[in-house]
Amino acid sequence: MVNLLDKIGLPANRLKFFKKDFLKILFVASEARPFIKIGGLGEVMHSLPESLRQLGHDARIIIPKYATIEAEKFSFELVLKGIKPESDENDPHGIFISNILSNKNEKGQTTAYFIENMEYYEKRANVYGYSDDAVRWALLSKATLEFIRQSKWKPDVIVAADWQTGLISNYLHTDYKNDEALKNIAVVFSIHNIIYQGMFDHHFVNEMDGDYGQEAIPSLNDPRLLQLNFMRRGIRYADIINTVSSTYAQEITTPEYGELLDPLLKERRSRLFGILNGINYDFYNPKTDPYLEYKYDVKNLSDRAKNKNVLQKKFNLSRENKIPVLGIVSRLTDQKGFGLLMDAGHPLLSNFDFQLIVIGTGDSQFMGFFKHLSETYPEKVAAHLVYDETLSHFVFGGADAIMIPSRFEPCGLTQMEAMRYGAIPIVRKTGGLADSVSDYNPEKQTGTGFVFEKFDHYSFYGAVVRCLETQRYPKHWEKLQKRAMTADFSWTKSAEEYIDLFKKAIEFHQNVLG
Repeated sequence: MVNLLDKIGLPANRLKFFKKDFLKILFVASEARPFIKIGGLGEVMHSLPESLRQLGHDARIIIPKYATIEAEKFSFELVLKGIKPESDENDPHGIFISNILSNKNEKGQTTAYFIENMEYYEKRANVYGYSDDAVRWALLSKATLEFIRQSKWKPDVIVAADWQTGLISNYLHTDYKNDEALKNIAVVFSIHNIIYQGMFDHHFVNEMDGDYGQEAIPSLNDPRLLQLNFMRRGIRYADIINTVSSTYAQEITTPEYGELLDPLLKERRSRLFGILNGINYDFYNPKTDPYLEYKYDVKNLSDRAKNKNVLQKKFNLSRENKIPVLGIVSRLTDQKGFGLLMDAGHPLLSNFDFQLIVIGTGDSQFMGFFKHLSETYPEKVAAHLVYDETLSHFVFGGADAIMIPSRFEPCGLTQMEAMRYGAIPIVRKTGGLADSVSDYNPEKQTGTGFVFEKFDHYSFYGAVVRCLETQRYPKHWEKLQKRAMTADFSWTKSAEEYIDLFKKAIEFHQNVLG
């Protein structure tokens, strides 16, 4: 692993800031497993803090206390009561006043805090999708800072995750700039997907309503708050900007991937870094996975074929080991590149003997397409158009390959999870897919998957055909599976890189303070 501090050339006279081996880190996010998980962010907000804690650092998280968090499953303790993010004049009815709870656990797990607010969190059945989401996330940012101000425990670094927490660095740079309790805290703004920037489609904003991150943040009950670009402000004011893969960090500085923020990212290029996410090796482990009927590991792949039969039976497909089974476990959206399959699906199914199993939900056009495929090719295609965590493990443990033809992919976890189980990824060379999957070379017997570069159905078609042809040679296929299964995507590796990143953020922040 290349040391990040060596890479960025830290001046020798500033090394005093890095003699502190023990860091206090607070992750601020909209979701975190096991309390609430909607997507990959929730998994990262569990696994990364936990890995940092195991390395000896004090990593904690703070999220809202939603109605869907099962209170009876977790033990909560009131830590701070009556936080007022806004003055009484701006909040006459006290709807922004919040409490801070902590999760009491006896297992030594990562400490978690929860912002308790009846109006904006506890009455809400969902995490996302409300017309006043901007208010809810601004409240999350400001209540977090007010909590830190009044808490004995103060972090060295705040990690603000995605656009929902983009105002944290802005508040610290402006409203709380001279606050003695907060001014020494560095902020890392972590971009998990730059396409989501606020409560609007940033492609269709007129000049009058546009937010360039320079005006003061309005109060929580000001309608102008709904028009702020939280992502832009997070990028503009953070000490460090981080993305979830090194390739994606490069891609978002270009017009093709930058979603209109590429000029700002180019301007702040020296503060922009990428670290690939990891996966939870305890949770994703074919040797101990409770969902798999037959356990196996890289030294014993013979039982994996039995799981393939279980998978085929579960989806009412013929149970034949020689027929390749390709899987899709994904949100069914344009980002994930399934438009390519709409063009290549029929030719592939008409000309090659394989089975396709689809698990996921998303845009109606793709759900309709996969439903149509399953009806047109009932002996070859099975679609479960609802996301199911349990079924995803059956696919990882039984399918021969996984399709991930993304248009863009900041990181992606599915390819890593699938590889852990020996399901070979078919991916486009973009973002985290490019950083985690190397293309199979039959002559050198190297690579961990099948990679195509151009975003067109011909390239995708070719990658699928290469996969199907390679699967016909069991010895070569088994070696490919073993390389995929032994690739290192542990969070420990990523957590060590994050520690270097946090130290650099402290360095940048100290330079600003003088």
